[in-house]
Amino acid sequence: MKATIDRLHHWITEVPVKIGTLSELESSIRPQPHKWSKKEILGHLCDSALTNMQRFVRAQYEPQPYVVLKYAQNQWVEHMNYQNQPVRQILNLWIALNTQALSVITTIPEDRLMYTCDIGEGQIVTLEWLIKDYVEHLEHHLEQIFGS
Repeated sequence: MKATIDRLHHWITEVPVKIGTLSELESSIRPQPHKWSKKEILGHLCDSALTNMQRFVRAQYEPQPYVVLKYAQNQWVEHMNYQNQPVRQILNLWIALNTQALSVITTIPEDRLMYTCDIGEGQIVTLEWLIKDYVEHLEHHLEQIFGS
């Protein structure tokens, strides 16, 4: 878990620096009509943080396997109205949510990381797997925003 925690901490520090290099216009351009802009991708990462924090907390006390909450990501991005908000506002939300997620993750007792979670389609994973998957998902979308 240390490597995963270190990666999340790295991004909480690095993303504000990298976002600062993008103009409001650059962050608002949709590459295609039904594709998210960079700030909508960042907003999606806020939604992911909200959803996953709930998973990380609930998985520790609900009966096992904890059935993870699903969410409709396109509807969340639309109804959260990220496209019409300043990228700085979305960034501030992202920083706050991921700082809190890091706090939750770092205080999970070792034995609870092995608690089981049902992610659907007959797949049972551990809470540790869910946390690692969260950070991998985050990095996938940061690659879309920033490129290599």
